[in-house]
Parts: sequence; structure tokens; C-alpha cells
Amino acid sequence: MENIKNKVVVITGASSGIGEAAAKLLAQHGAKVVLAARREERLHAIVNDIKQSGGEAVSVKADVVSPEDMKRLAEFALSAYGRIDVLVNNAGVMPSSRLNELRVEEWNQMIDVNIKGVLHGIAAVLPVMREQKSGHIINLSSTSGYQVSATSAVYAATKFAVRAISEGLRLEESAASGIRSTVIAPGLTKTELFDSITSPEVKALASQIGDLGISPYSIARAIAFAINEPDDTLISEIMVRPTAL
Repeated sequence: MENIKNKVVVITGASSGIGEAAAKLLAQHGAKVVLAARREERLHAIVNDIKQSGGEAVSVKADVVSPEDMKRLAEFALSAYGRIDVLVNNAGVMPSSRLNELRVEEWNQMIDVNIKGVLHGIAAVLPVMREQKSGHIINLSSTSGYQVSATSAVYAATKFAVRAISEGLRLEESAASGIRSTVIAPGLTKTELFDSITSPEVKALASQIGDLGISPYSIARAIAFAINEPDDTLISEIMVRPTAL
């Protein structure tokens, strides 16, 4: 993991789950991690854990729904470390339900966080990376971004969109500016995503299969693998899912 050492890695949704696991793992391999999320106290605790383990980390409160917050996040990373090598667009929500439940506010929440949040992150770091003539943007999609199931129509649509945005970014930037674009697609993972579900049907389903989920560190290792590849090698897509499903 020598190529991870000293890279400045910005991670959204870093207060728990995959974001927390990625921050800790990358810091362990020598990255300088910049954690962002809405829960400031939780971020401070994770930064403290990383520092106590000998890693380097800072954090800032930021909501991916806000373009202004994401711009401030990029400025914060630059002021702390002078560059941004990697953005991990990890923040996401999954209040899945059947369409006929008409949970329109939840649909809009998924669109705002899962799609607009990714775009706001890209908008914040792309000018920096283009000026550097290097960079890596890793977007978290899902196995639902490849196959739609009942109750997941809107969530799946947002994750299909993440794949489309990532591929467009690769086509536009990889040859022109050396910026790499990677999609990581987790299957069932033990994170707080299930906490946002309000549909009784989906809650019951989640409780039945939740124990089959894999550790967030399985996804963190995939993120680390993509980052560690040399600059002339682009890992465009990785899918990680439980063996049992």
C-alpha cells in the first residue's frame, strides 16, 4: 500500500460505517485523511482514534446537500494539506419503499444526498485536481445500481445515476487531465443505512437479512486497493458483496 502514503484523502459520510472504516484504514497506511459529515462530535472522536493510532487526520462539519459546504470542505483540505489527491464520495441514504407508498420527501432526500451530493463533491474538488493535473474521485454506488428490486426503485435510480456520472467523469477527465474515476458498489453491508428506512415492509425485510451483511472494512479495503494502484492504472469499477447473497 505504498502508493497510499502521504495522499490527502477527503471522505464524506465519514462519521460511521464505510466512511469511518475507510478513514481509519487509509490513515493506517499513511494517508492524510480529511473527514466530513454532519455529526461533528462523532467526527472528533474518530479523528482522535486515528491520531492515537499514529495516523494523521482532521475533520470538518459538512452536508453534501449544500454546495457551499462542499466548497468549504475543499478549501479546508487545501488549507490543512495544500492539495487534494482523492475524494471518496461516500455519503448516502437509503429510505427504500414501494412507489405506491408515495414517500415523496424520502425520494427527494435520496436524490439530494445520493446524486446531488456526489455532484457537489465533484464540483468542489475538480478545479483543484485539474490544476494539479492529478486526482482520484471514488464514488460509492451499490449493487442496486446494477439491478433493481421491488421497494428499491428510487434508491436504485440514484445509484444507477452515480455510475453514469462516474463513467462520464472518466471519459471527460482521465485522458485530458489524469484524473481517475472509480465506482465502488457495495452489496449488503452492516452500516447505519438501514436506520433511515421508515417503510414497515422494508424494515421487516432488513431485519431478516441484516445479519448477512459484510463489514464496512471489506468496502474500505476495496477503496484502498483502487487508491493504491499506480497513476497509470485506473480501477473503474469494483463490486463487493456478501458470499451468502
